Amino acid sequence: MSVKVLILEDNPVARSFLCRVVRESFSDAIAITEAGDLESARREIGPLLPGREPVDPFKLILVDLELPDGNGMELLAELVKYPATKIVTTLYSDDDHLFPALQCGADGYLLKEDRFEVLVEELQKIVRGQPPLSPAIARRLLTHFRQGGDAGPMTANSGFQSSRPMPLGRGAPLDHERLTPRESEVLTYLSKGFTIKEIANLMGIKWFTVNDHIKSIYKKLNVSSRAEAAVLASKQGLV
Repeated sequence: MSVKVLILEDNPVARSFLCRVVRESFSDAIAITEAGDLESARREIGPLLPGREPVDPFKLILVDLELPDGNGMELLAELVKYPATKIVTTLYSDDDHLFPALQCGADGYLLKEDRFEVLVEELQKIVRGQPPLSPAIARRLLTHFRQGGDAGPMTANSGFQSSRPMPLGRGAPLDHERLTPRESEVLTYLSKGFTIKEIANLMGIKWFTVNDHIKSIYKKLNVSSRAEAAVLASKQGLV
């Protein structure tokens, strides 16, 4: 089965470029859907019903920020609970675009001006459970936090989310009893230090599916990194 990817970009040349980047980045069969504006993207994604999982959702969504009918951050905010990895692809590297996009739920932030091979390398980080960040953006984030800046809530779970789970030890209720057998298996492999791609090969599933399981595990265990998950799993006797 192909991995479904949605590319939201109004410039046809840039959209074609991003399609090539995506196809070069992953060994899986890729099914790319293109959208030139927010309305088209929403139509392709389909209705978002509270409490109901979307059927056959996109696994990766690239979102441009400045669009003919609005701003890509609007879509990011709408998709905060949508089970996809959402990456901003833009020309804007300033704080007024970067931090609000991360706070809206972006899992990564890439600059379209970067070289083809740089973008490919950054997208491939998804397989390793790391957030794709253009080098200039990574440096900007480091500088910001070294200066004691506050960009709002962000986490380390293969990207950024709009709300930070409560850290361990603060009495937050755990939901580990609701881990599915697949999630328990993924957690076991995570605790042993396997990468997302290695786990996918061991379990015979797509790495995007492993990524989905990891996000669910983090949410249920109320953690924000594989290290926290491994420690808690050991303490609770889950692995």
